[in-house]
Amino acid sequence: MQGLGVYIHIPYCLQRCTYCDFATYVQTEILPPAEYIALVKKEILFKKHLFEKTFAGKNLSTIYFGGGTPSLIPAEYIIDLIKELAKHGFTTGPETEITIEINPATVDEKKLNTYLSSGINRFSVGAQTFHDRLLKSVHREHNAQQTFETLSLLQKYNLNYSFDLLFALPTQTVDELRSDVEKAVELGSSHISPYCLTVPEGHPLSKNRPLEDEQVEMFNIIDSELLKAGFHQYEISNYARPGKESQHNLLYWTDRPYWGLGLSAHSYSQNSTWGERFWNASNIQVYTSDIQSGSTEHKNNHFEILTQPQSLTDFCHTSLRLNSGLSESALQAKFGPGIVQQIQEISKPLIDRKILSKTDSVYTLTAEGRLISNQVFEKFLFTE
Repeated sequence: MQGLGVYIHIPYCLQRCTYCDFATYVQTEILPPAEYIALVKKEILFKKHLFEKTFAGKNLSTIYFGGGTPSLIPAEYIIDLIKELAKHGFTTGPETEITIEINPATVDEKKLNTYLSSGINRFSVGAQTFHDRLLKSVHREHNAQQTFETLSLLQKYNLNYSFDLLFALPTQTVDELRSDVEKAVELGSSHISPYCLTVPEGHPLSKNRPLEDEQVEMFNIIDSELLKAGFHQYEISNYARPGKESQHNLLYWTDRPYWGLGLSAHSYSQNSTWGERFWNASNIQVYTSDIQSGSTEHKNNHFEILTQPQSLTDFCHTSLRLNSGLSESALQAKFGPGIVQQIQEISKPLIDRKILSKTDSVYTLTAEGRLISNQVFEKFLFTE
């Protein structure tokens, strides 16, 4: 897969979840969806020149509608954006993975068929847990019964869907976590993304959480139950059945370009030696003003040309997130032979501590290393 990936941010929510730090708005407190979609269409027009020389006329590798809750807005608006990209040369084909995030109780059979007719072929379900008590504690609007109904609908059509699983919630027990994993597998998930609740100290959700030993036990249960069910862990926070890995997320972790559209969306291009990053404002008023101004130029505070150390840091961090690991041959191909010795010196004490392993010139996190991955990543921070 060598094509471009596109991420489109849809910031509408029924209400803000207690733990969320994404750029989202309650749907009644933001401009109408039709106006927002019009802004994204303008952004496609204004910024297509950043990618069209390399990718226009080729089918996109992936499109990912994230949020927020993209399934809250009329399905026709989602389809309009796919058509708008195609109008400017960014087409899709049967090999294009098109994912939409949905929440339980926001999709019925009619809306689902509209999605399917437009080529959407992957669904990411923000279910989190099957326990109503825990859903209420984090201000999720849906309940467990609605989750069952939504998953049953996807299962009826034999669709490819991913299940978001949130764990280490306040008062959550190990048995509750185990039952969540078992139900997600039983109901046909082909991809499961477990996320350990992360909130700062003093946050309302920081109280009454499982102790650290219990959190480790929860992670081990997730790992063992999913491996037993035929899943494999291909990235720190992602398990999939063979062939059901998220191709869009793999773009981020394998140093490939992607185009982010909409509020707060980030992009990465390879238009300079070490790559360029640029991103949109995370405030809806500022984003609206930026797009309506019609400027095709990057704003200095939303754009950076990467240096070699920045690129190397990104490359090491994203590679180590993957179970396929950080390859010396890939390092040498991108950064030259001198880098390999530097990585070897950094890695040796981590290998001695058994939090990193090396096999056939490829470095990977061990099971212990995955539990403290941020400590490992800190060792791979490069400066001028």
